[in-house]
Amino acid sequence: MNNNSNKNFHSLKDILAKINLQEDKYISREFQDYGYHLAEELNDLKYKSLYIKLAKELPRVLLEKARNFVKDAYQVKNPAKLFMWKLKELKKELKKDEKK
Repeated sequence: MNNNSNKNFHSLKDILAKINLQEDKYISREFQDYGYHLAEELNDLKYKSLYIKLAKELPRVLLEKARNFVKDAYQVKNPAKLFMWKLKELKKELKKDEKK
């Protein structure tokens, strides 16, 4: 097996080490974990359920594009607001492309 193909995979030991049983005790699915960590990254834990819902219902590509947009932005006052704006723009683009 080629080592390059394993770059995106993490060992079970690494994954289990990241789990915080005090905070993550109700997380049982991958999309819940993704949504929670997205809310954490955007400093918006108050609305973590929204990010979990987005992770469940929207294509991961859109979420990752919006997330990377926020990460690449310079001196963002409200990363959550910027994320939601970019996500809205990406969804508009997707609908526009689907109509063509």
